[in-house]
Amino acid sequence: MMHDLTFTSHGVTCAAWHLPASTDAFAGGAGRPCIVLGHGFGGTRDTGLLAYAEAFAAAGIDAFVFDYRGFGASAGEPRQNVGFRRQRQDYHAAIDTARHLPGVDPGRIVLWGTSYSGGHVIAVAAQDKRVTAVVSMNPATDGFAALVQIARYAGVSQLVRAAGHGLRDAARALTGRPPYHVPVVAQPGSTAIISTPGAEDAYLSIAGPTWRNEVCARTALEVGLNRPTIHASRLTCPILLQVGTDDRVAPPDAARRTAQKAGRWARLRTYPVDHFEFYRGVWQRQVLADQLDFLTRVLRPATEADSIVSVRPIHAGPRRAATLDSSVNCD
Repeated sequence: MMHDLTFTSHGVTCAAWHLPASTDAFAGGAGRPCIVLGHGFGGTRDTGLLAYAEAFAAAGIDAFVFDYRGFGASAGEPRQNVGFRRQRQDYHAAIDTARHLPGVDPGRIVLWGTSYSGGHVIAVAAQDKRVTAVVSMNPATDGFAALVQIARYAGVSQLVRAAGHGLRDAARALTGRPPYHVPVVAQPGSTAIISTPGAEDAYLSIAGPTWRNEVCARTALEVGLNRPTIHASRLTCPILLQVGTDDRVAPPDAARRTAQKAGRWARLRTYPVDHFEFYRGVWQRQVLADQLDFLTRVLRPATEADSIVSVRPIHAGPRRAATLDSSVNCD
């Protein structure tokens, strides 16, 4: 059964769902583990996350799914403002709330992120050494690399236009006027944060009722500064990075480099898919199965857990098989 609840992040009320585990498969003396899920760029908790949360709860892991400040059912102004520093603060507040949920073991908290939040969870876990494990799916780990990728497929002119929109919104903020918004996603060649081929239809197919296809344009000015990869070497818990080799939104090479920086803690799986194929169909099921396999290994009660996670090769899926990247230390 899913429960609506709220928590406070820096004085602002945020909305969340708590899905208690339906089995005691992972229960220990201190309670059940809990996985904290935050949405990707411009998303809401009802946009592509619930299928994952429900699967975790069915497997025996409590799930806590939240909206950032200014998004979905959460309070906060300005609305639709994607700021990576603020969103990381919200993750910390969500973790603190999850640790105090009834029946939850505060010593077994997992972070789950996708796309933009797939980067957030790396930085947050590097700061919070009590985090047990991290799942980082199709992660945006290096904003500078993302800008380079955009320049390659859309041209430098698109970056210049995005910066112009960002400056317009920043000027409005400085003068106390309402924000200037741009679409989160649109057709190739259009003004939007994401305009890769097929992205608009894919995003709309998973969008929930609270999602809005707009963000404050000022976010374009800080995307390049969002580089969670620089925190990867400070991780002290296992992390599963799931990367699409055909990803045109979050550069796959940047995610591979992030896994290398995480060293022995990293488990990297690659899939022959683009960014939005992680949220639907056969590849979504494969990705979820790999997450559950990883979590089964890291969330056993502490008396049984191994000091380092090992991940077995996964079964072949459609097209080409997903793979465990040999460049990552798997001792």
